[in-house]
Formats: sequence, C-alpha cells, structure tokens
Amino acid sequence: MAESLRAPRSGAPMVTLLTEGTYPHSHGGVSVWCDQLVGGMPDFDFQVIAVTGTGRESLAWELPAHVSPPVSVPMWGPDPTGAAPRGRRLRRLMAAYERFLTSLLDPAAEAHFGPALYELAHLARDGVLAPALRTDRAVRTLVGVWNRRDLPVYAARPTLHDALTATDLLEHALRPLAAAPPEHGVAHAVSGGIAALPGLAARQLHGVPLLLTEHGVYLRERYLGYRTGPYRWPVKALLLGFFRLLAEETYRVASLVTPGNRYNRLWEERGGADPRLIRTVYNGVDPAAFPPAGPEPGAPTLSWAGRVDPIKDLQTLIRAFALVRKEIPGARLRLFGGTPRGGEAYRERCEKLAAELGHGDAVTFEGRVDDIRDAYAAGNVVMLSSISEGFPFTLIEAMSCGRATVSTDVGGVREAVGDSGLVVPPREPEAMARAALELLRDPARRAAMGDAARLRVIEQFTLRQTVDTFRSIYLELALGAAESAAGTWATEQPAGVLA
Repeated sequence: MAESLRAPRSGAPMVTLLTEGTYPHSHGGVSVWCDQLVGGMPDFDFQVIAVTGTGRESLAWELPAHVSPPVSVPMWGPDPTGAAPRGRRLRRLMAAYERFLTSLLDPAAEAHFGPALYELAHLARDGVLAPALRTDRAVRTLVGVWNRRDLPVYAARPTLHDALTATDLLEHALRPLAAAPPEHGVAHAVSGGIAALPGLAARQLHGVPLLLTEHGVYLRERYLGYRTGPYRWPVKALLLGFFRLLAEETYRVASLVTPGNRYNRLWEERGGADPRLIRTVYNGVDPAAFPPAGPEPGAPTLSWAGRVDPIKDLQTLIRAFALVRKEIPGARLRLFGGTPRGGEAYRERCEKLAAELGHGDAVTFEGRVDDIRDAYAAGNVVMLSSISEGFPFTLIEAMSCGRATVSTDVGGVREAVGDSGLVVPPREPEAMARAALELLRDPARRAAMGDAARLRVIEQFTLRQTVDTFRSIYLELALGAAESAAGTWATEQPAGVLA
C-alpha cells in the first residue's frame, strides 16, 4: 500500500479507477466494463487502486500500455506493519475512533461520520491506524460506546466476543484509507463502499473530483449479505451503520453519480445524492463481437452464464429446472462460469440440490468457457436468476446473440429486456419454470424474441455509446476541477499578481 501512483503523461487526461474484488484481478461483468473503458480510451492515462483479498491475486486481464501497474490494497493479507502510537497521540486517535463509532450507532451523531472518517484517513496514511485498531484499547473503546444505555444496541447485550469481532472487521474495512490517494485527474469508483475510500480522501486532500458508478447497489447487497451472516445483531448493526453512512458520504461528496440503471438511481436519491448530479449510463456491448448465435441445440436446453455465487441464486434456477423437466424430460441445464475462491461450498450445495431433486445427470457445471458466446449458443433459452443485479452484461450479451431470455426482475433487468424477453419475480422457481416452458414450447416466439432482443441492443446498448459518454464525463469533470483550482489560486494571490 506504500506504492505511489504515477504522474500523468503530458497532456493526457488521468483517470484513477477504484475497484473492489474486480478489475484487473478477476473476471465478471464489472471487470469487463472496466476493460471496455480503458480499451476504448487509449489517449487517456489510467491508474487502478484495487481492493483485493490477500494481495497475492494474479492479474486476470492484460493491461494496455496506458494503464499503470495496479496498486493492490489487500483486505485479508498480512497485517499492515507499524506500531500503534502512544501517549497523547494514542489518546487523540482513540477519541477520533470513539466519535466514529458513535456516529455509526447514535442517530443524533451521524453528522460526525465524515469528519471522523477523514481524521482516521490521515492516521491511516501515517501508518498508525491499523496497528491501533488491533490493540485492547480499541476493543475497550467500542465496549464503552456499546455500554451507553441510551443507544438501541445496548438492549442486544453486546459481548466481548462481539467487540473483538466487530473491531477486527472494521480494521480490515478501513484498510483502503492507507492507500496513497490520487492527486490529479478524476477518481472513478466503479462501485460504492470501501473501494470509494481512497476517492473520498483524494477529494478532501487534493480536490480531485470523485465519479461514482454503481452497477449493483452496494448498500443493498451488504444488507442482503449480512442478513444471513454469522454475526450477532450488535456486530451487524455496527457494520451496516458503517456501510450506510459511507454510502451517504460518497453520494454527498461525489461530483457526479452514474448509475447503470434507473433502479439504482432510486437508491442513490434516497441515500442523499443530489438528483441534479445523477446521470444514468447503461452498459453496452459491441454487437459485432456478439453476433447472432446461430442454430439452437437439438435437445431442449436452458443455459446460464456468470460467477457461481449466492447472489446469482442458482438454487432457485435448479428448482425451476426440476419443474421444467417434469414437463420436458429430455431438458438440460448448462451452467457456465467460474467459482470464485471461497465459493466452493455454495457450488457444492447447488450440485447436491440438483442430485436430491433427481436431476443431477441433467444439470452440468461447465466452468469458465474460453468464448462466452458459446455459453449463450448452448441454450435455446438463456436464464438469469439473480437476486441482485445492476445492468447485467450476460443479459445484454445474450440479447445481442439473438437468444430469448428469462430473467428475474431485479436492478436494471426490466430496462434492459423491455418486451424482448420474459421477466419473473426473484426467488420464485414456479414462475421461472412457467416462463421457461412457454419459450421452450414455442420456437417461433423464441425466434421473434431473439430478433427483437438483438435489435434492442443495437439501438440502445452499444459499447460505443457507453465509452463516448464516459469520455465526455471525464473531460467535463477534469475541466471543472481545473477551473475550480484556478479560481482558488486567483483568489489567494496578492493584488496585482494577475495584472
């Protein structure tokens, strides 16, 4: 994390991408989107501050010459080096940390979140925050806040184990504050949450404009994840308070917010983003790179593409397929995509479910495919079963390939599909099965929907439109920052300097 970001080429606009668990260390829709942006703007300089797992992740993407080697911020790697301060400095640090914790738990103190966060950011860049949060003093500070009888969390009787767990989780979540923030150009957070932390610091320290793009709703996904998480309520309340206030601070500070769909916009406005600073920018694909898929498979087949992850809700898809197979015994379900590290248990549960339902022989996990177009061509109908999405690439890629689709009504899915596919409620296998059966039994309707889907992509969701839009936004924000800096410089000079 001590690595510094390079200076821009003379005259080349600079953009720093802020990522978490995606580009350039993993595959997936957001990573594809990042690669599209940098590939479409060779006249820009790009840097990447990437929040990773252990810091040992290899690059999953070949970086063009105008992209600097990424700065990795490992969340779960070795503990950062350094020692906690002592004496007066430690007392000041813990006072700031106590204000920070109180803002997460006391509605009357939420206004202190931003100032406390930026004070902690300064300490993180000095290398003393992480060591201090690994001390008994930090745990005692949290216990002291939790023991306030006027706070709702007191009724949940937080334990010492809760305090140890929550302190550890917060220490890891705040690690991106130690990354050297960009000093020039535009900071572009490609998700909300902890990836935006270096961008918030850059805005405060150097006036670097912060652009926020949310593909999914980061805060909503934290709510979904913590609902079934292995923590007691006091820990969940603290961490969800952190993510909520971090989202609100990011919306407040961002120079511009560019959701990938109108559904995200509703969350952002509710979170305090200025509606005048929100512009919806849809994801796009190159229709020439995703041409019509050609003949359908001989056996009735449902295909799916993505990463094997609980948020994709493959268990609902497998249950829906079991209902389809009762009506069409020869049907198959082919699942394409890798299993991220840590997701092996979920895949095993999905495989076990297919076997328990009596269809293990017809449900195949095919892993990553060299050409994603093969995944779409493998099905008569392409399925999407997620419980949370932004504006999914797999869906518009399948549409560009001319395949009929059945998708869950989450995020921007309905905006993407329009009338060119079937949309069903999430977590309802019966509804998903009915829609799949309708299309499998009607080849003419499938073909008409596939043609309409490809035309919709060509008319509304091309890669060229996406890249051109962000090019204009980068230049607009960079120009605005330069004019603001010039105005500040002019007002600070003695009389006569500009004469």
